[in-house]
Amino acid sequence: MSELEPPSPLHPPRLTGLFAVTPSAPGTPVHSIQTIRRKAAGHSGPLTKILVANRGEIAIRVFRTAHELAMHTVAIYSYEDRMSAHRQKSDEAYQVGKGLTPVGAYLAQDDIIRIALEHGVDMIHPGYGFLSENASFARKVEQAGLAFVGPSPEVIDGLGDKTKARTLAMKVGVPVVPGTPGPVETYTDGDSFVKEYGFPIIIKAAMGGGGRGMRVVKDAASFKDNFERAVSEAKSAFGDGTVFIERFLERPRHIEVQILADAVGNTIHLFERDCSVQRRHQKVVEVAPATHLPEEVRQAILADAIKLAKSVGYRNAGTAEFLVDQMGRHYFIEINPRIQVEHTITEEITGIDIVAAQIQIAAGATLPQLGLTQEAVSRRGFAIQCRITTEDASLGFQPDTGKIEVYRSAGGNGVRLDASSGFAGAQITPHYDSLLVKCTVSGTTYEVARRKMLRALVEFRIRGVKTNIPFLFRLLTHDVFISGKTWTTFIDDTPELFKLVQSQNRAQKLLAYLGDLAVNGSSIKGQVGEPGLKTDIVIPTFQSREDPENGPPLDPSVPCQTGWRNIIVEKGPEAFAKAVRAYPGTLIMDTTWRDAHQSLLATRLRTVDMVNIAKETSYALSNAYSLEMWGGATFDVAMRFLYEDPWDRLRTLRKLVPNIPFQALVRGANGVGYTSYPDNAIYDFSKKAVENGLDIFRVFDSLNYFENVCD
Repeated sequence: MSELEPPSPLHPPRLTGLFAVTPSAPGTPVHSIQTIRRKAAGHSGPLTKILVANRGEIAIRVFRTAHELAMHTVAIYSYEDRMSAHRQKSDEAYQVGKGLTPVGAYLAQDDIIRIALEHGVDMIHPGYGFLSENASFARKVEQAGLAFVGPSPEVIDGLGDKTKARTLAMKVGVPVVPGTPGPVETYTDGDSFVKEYGFPIIIKAAMGGGGRGMRVVKDAASFKDNFERAVSEAKSAFGDGTVFIERFLERPRHIEVQILADAVGNTIHLFERDCSVQRRHQKVVEVAPATHLPEEVRQAILADAIKLAKSVGYRNAGTAEFLVDQMGRHYFIEINPRIQVEHTITEEITGIDIVAAQIQIAAGATLPQLGLTQEAVSRRGFAIQCRITTEDASLGFQPDTGKIEVYRSAGGNGVRLDASSGFAGAQITPHYDSLLVKCTVSGTTYEVARRKMLRALVEFRIRGVKTNIPFLFRLLTHDVFISGKTWTTFIDDTPELFKLVQSQNRAQKLLAYLGDLAVNGSSIKGQVGEPGLKTDIVIPTFQSREDPENGPPLDPSVPCQTGWRNIIVEKGPEAFAKAVRAYPGTLIMDTTWRDAHQSLLATRLRTVDMVNIAKETSYALSNAYSLEMWGGATFDVAMRFLYEDPWDRLRTLRKLVPNIPFQALVRGANGVGYTSYPDNAIYDFSKKAVENGLDIFRVFDSLNYFENVCD
């Protein structure tokens, strides 16, 4: 390869410093491959360092490409993310936003920049979401002398306001959906627009996206309420309640174009993606390229996307989004100045690493130097992306939380996984989005890709939390999706998509059955024949203590009625204490039913295990001083680990063992808990315990505080 020959976009050069280096001699190209290789060999100082101001799968995605470019990587993480996967995929990781909320930590602009400067970072990649479209953050990054992997702050500022973006589109001759010329302050200000265009209309937040602050209004009666809700949602999500109104298109397609542009004005497209499969304006499944899109419409959309990007001096990666109505007319919506969640399908059909291009452009490279010219970009086949989330479609896509017990992912030819929290043992919290993994498949045709995605979805095994896989499977097997002719409200218009078929989960059901069999023994239900090892049940006999030789055997089916507790019941606790002191022998307190390290049966002894031997115990230990069977760790284990009611246990066993005093361990100021409680709470708790069958309290106080013990 000659010094000026551009590298292949599939094999970007290794980087160890920013592209913008000083030429060593007049005429030497600033971005020459030889210069880059000298730097890669260690002749020009330390390796380039990139910090990703994000979390989850997009942070991991950037780290992987950065490592391929021989860059050092830095992760940031919130306290709640201290065990998340993305901090393990970087060379360095630092906690950000200490003391802030889980989301607020990733919005701590000054703290992020402080970490970058303290640890020798050269550039910051914002990912998507969080600060990716925040012009103030991009400006602070550049003012700190760091490279921001994205458009200039001025471009972000201009495109972030959708009313300004609409004005820009109209100025350069790109069609837009008919709408108000600017922001609408009150719903009455939109009356003139409604009178001209009628219903339905859509109210949109001027400063945001992702479906938030968007409301479809189909009649005048609901106009005011929806307007106020849209303003409230916009203010809550973006800190700005500005909205505008557009004509609502019935059953349009959502087509977006991937843009790449450098700092010297070169701009190309990487073809389009069809993002029409949405739920409440949020994308669910994406396809590239769009199916059944007339070629003249495709070319017009691609040309308009380039025109818009060039008109604002766009730099780096971005997405121009359009709606296409049923007549094939396209309308500009917005430009998203960041990497998109669904960028993977564009990478699969073009073979271009968009994140690598982002980093190299931010470092000063031009598109031709990267081998990225419009003539060099081609597409092949189709790609589909599904987002595997912990959402339960049967409950309105309610996010689920908990621990992933089993995780087995898909794989094989044409399957790409961009994972976030997808691994066995992962704790899914409510703090962040519910994405586990993005599954992207590619094939020679749309149908090949669709079938490959179905195969991949079947291969996934995720247990412990609910997922949207049953819904995705139903979606991909629907006739409309198979035809490739979906529209933006397809999910909302198709209720049969929610007739889900859940996974049979055969392996875990078998394990549950075997566990039940081991603990509870066999049962009649489902029995298909006579047990082969059946023997007679031997029931032990009990003889009277007064005359064990000649007395009649006792009936263990009825609880024993004689014991030390009779004194408590008949004469009270003082008489019981007096009788104990007067007893000449040794009295035994049995701890078999007590849970914790003192118990001979160790921990996790369940109520049913005690009930099965309770009547016999009432005879065998009828002379015992007490059975310590409640309070302390026993109470805690029953409630928190066995999911049993300790009070039910106390009442049940009391009926079966009426003759032996029941004893509980309590802590002076804590009762059966692990924190201090008010005295009246301890008193009422103890009173309730006695009412339910408890007789003796063994009080423990770590400080030997006598008043706590006695009171």
